[in-house]
Amino acid sequence: MDWLVAPMTVQLLGAVLVIGALLHLATVLLRARSDAAMARRYHDQRLQQLDLELATAAVRHRSAVRAVDAGWSGTRKFRIERKVPESDSVTSFYLIPHDGKALPPFKPGQFLTFQLKLPDRAKPLVRCYSLSDSPSETGHYRISVKRLDPPPKAPDAPPGLSSNFLHREVSEGEILDVKAPAGDFFLDLEERRPVVLIGGGVGITPVFSMLKAACAAGYDQEIWFFSGARFGADQIYQDDLKALEAAHDNLRVCLCYSEPTEGDVLGETYHHHGWVGVDLFKQMLPSNNYVFYICGPPPMMAAVTQDLADWGVPKADIRMEAFGPASIKKTESKPASDVPAVTVEFAHSGKTVNWSGAETLLELAEDNDVVIDSGCRAGNCGTCVTAVRSGEVDYASPPSAEPEAGSCLPCIARPTSNLVLDA
Repeated sequence: MDWLVAPMTVQLLGAVLVIGALLHLATVLLRARSDAAMARRYHDQRLQQLDLELATAAVRHRSAVRAVDAGWSGTRKFRIERKVPESDSVTSFYLIPHDGKALPPFKPGQFLTFQLKLPDRAKPLVRCYSLSDSPSETGHYRISVKRLDPPPKAPDAPPGLSSNFLHREVSEGEILDVKAPAGDFFLDLEERRPVVLIGGGVGITPVFSMLKAACAAGYDQEIWFFSGARFGADQIYQDDLKALEAAHDNLRVCLCYSEPTEGDVLGETYHHHGWVGVDLFKQMLPSNNYVFYICGPPPMMAAVTQDLADWGVPKADIRMEAFGPASIKKTESKPASDVPAVTVEFAHSGKTVNWSGAETLLELAEDNDVVIDSGCRAGNCGTCVTAVRSGEVDYASPPSAEPEAGSCLPCIARPTSNLVLDA
């Protein structure tokens, strides 16, 4: 029988060896497949991260390219040639290049970005201010800055850092670091369409630049200019507006005072008692067939833009720039019941925090020592643009220009879901 058992034993051993080899091969293949899947996931995640980083870099690159096109990259030193009071709270600063070279042109409505070196601050304070003169004034740049005191509802809040520094600490002859003109909110003088220019408070500055540019260029279309202020002492550029209206038959100016004083005479020193708004436009404009340029505080912006849309004005004809205090503004809290339970992860900083509902993402970052560069804090300049790795945001006020897909503007953004930011 041994001669029968031996071959069977050999066959059995062979089968066991083959099965063992097959099991080993299957294990190797499964491990390889698992490793390959992990590698693919890592590869896909890395590609997604790179896409987000590229989107952020692309926005900043375009801003840098615009700056180079405007005449210089980085900062350039400017000397304050003159400080001219426009009202009790607004002062105009006339800036000339410290190097004595020519000034590049800008588009009416654009802004300058300043890096202000305040005492006792390790890093410069970055702020944006609209150019308030016409590009045809080639010998200087001008900004008009309102001194921001604590708001009436929060008298213990600190005053505006940059505006008070410029008003109280900076004198004629001093040097400031300035980035080139930038911004997508500007009047296209080649478009040649009837326009309505609307300024609320110190938000008048970019639309006043547009008005002066249009008048200097011989703009032959209908121009309406609406300005909102509390009373006459707050209204800047009054004499200039009166002179421009007298010199140009196609221009109508309407000054609106919400709290006129005894010295303000309706029909003489101002034209409307109340707020700037669409109800007034319906009374004064022959139609809604205009391009509307709007700059003012966020509440005014939200109301006017929505009312214009309800009036049937196409979205493309509503062009806007939010304007407001940067260092004393704090987003108002929502009632606790209205606040979703949301966490925000700052991936680079390794911090995950709960969002209270009372802050923009930039404010949340600053409260938790996460550094995000910022400028205007109103959704205009794009300095704070940050990639979103996951999650969704919405905006407290409409940005001047939507950021690239996959990125957000933390200065005006709020999370609507759990969020991971590349910060």
